Amino acid sequence: MRYIKRGKTSEEIAEADAKVQDTVRGILADIRARKDSATRELSAKFDNWSPPRFRLSRAEIQDIIDSLPPQALDDIKFAQAQVRNFAQAQRAALLDIEVETLPGVILGHKNIPVNRVGCYVPGGRYPMVASAHMSIVTAKTAGVKHIIACTPPIHGAPPAATIAAMHLGGADEIYILGGVQALASMAYGALGIAPVDMIVGPGNAYVAEAKRQLFGTVGIDLLAGPTEVLVIADDSADAELCATDLLGQAEHGPTSPAVLLTTSRALAESIEAEIGRQLERLPTADLAGAAWRDYGEVILADSDEEMLRIADDIASEHVEILTRDPDYFLQNMSNYGALFLGPETNVAYGDKVIGTNHTLPTKKAGRYTGGLWVGKFIKTVTYQRVSAAASAEIGAVGSRLCDLEGFMGHKEQCDLRVRRYGG
Repeated sequence: MRYIKRGKTSEEIAEADAKVQDTVRGILADIRARKDSATRELSAKFDNWSPPRFRLSRAEIQDIIDSLPPQALDDIKFAQAQVRNFAQAQRAALLDIEVETLPGVILGHKNIPVNRVGCYVPGGRYPMVASAHMSIVTAKTAGVKHIIACTPPIHGAPPAATIAAMHLGGADEIYILGGVQALASMAYGALGIAPVDMIVGPGNAYVAEAKRQLFGTVGIDLLAGPTEVLVIADDSADAELCATDLLGQAEHGPTSPAVLLTTSRALAESIEAEIGRQLERLPTADLAGAAWRDYGEVILADSDEEMLRIADDIASEHVEILTRDPDYFLQNMSNYGALFLGPETNVAYGDKVIGTNHTLPTKKAGRYTGGLWVGKFIKTVTYQRVSAAASAEIGAVGSRLCDLEGFMGHKEQCDLRVRRYGG
């Protein structure tokens, strides 16, 4: 493995992360202590936004929706239908079970949706319309009873298309509120928001860190921070396609890693020039160029097998496979958020329209979790039912095991059943 281009070192990234952690810790403490007043001050500071009411009324929502062209609404509905169709298929795979493991011993589990969920839809540089589909539509399909949705203003106004997507997706309450202050308000209860049970949605480094620090106070889906892309390519891929797909994710922001992993020396050595050529005409070159400069990497490997090992170590959020045999990676790769197999598909399809969820693990979290799906909103909880005869039989074994561990109170629970039901 040889690096043709390297991004920032792990030490530099850790230093930046530490600064984010300290900033977020202070914001959360302030909102926990001062609730509405702190939230309003932070919204004014970071988003220049301090309206009389942060929650949109039904009339305001309808006016915003009416301001959009019919084609935009049709496209939003189409994308949401794709997300909903796939989510429904996933929900159908989650079955309640009940089994008799021994005569008279009935064990089971039920899949119960979370009651109250806060869905964060990021904004800032772009109106992230698709993030509304991914969190709100998926939560609604899972059976969540009440959904709070927050998104920041853009250029001093509610982002119309995002609001439409939130409403059409099934949000019960919509707030124009961004960043860490939005997550803290949903977790602690501020601005009229009753505290939620769980917070989901992607965001920048500050949003991801806020979710990490809030975990325990609320549940979270996963740590989905600045987007990542890994393009795995052999000599069947061309530089134009690889560069386009790398920059397509790098444009999310200046801290978005974009990595080319290839067995083709020609591709590895030509990608920088192609990136430069495309940046000259890319409208978002200021962001994509900074991300490529600081976080872009080009890695040259000797074989598909070596690329597989490197890819599993990187554990990227999005992984495009541009090789002669994409199925080799589908069958053997284990650490990633989502795979995009072959040149016909790409990350933008997954981000915007095709139906798989785009809220995915970053910063190597793909080693231990997948992305957002209906199962993230479901609690799988167990129950047991035991006959009298089975209770006496199980109780005798349980009593001895409790005695082995020294749990005398536990032992008496077992012994009481043996005495009552043992005949």
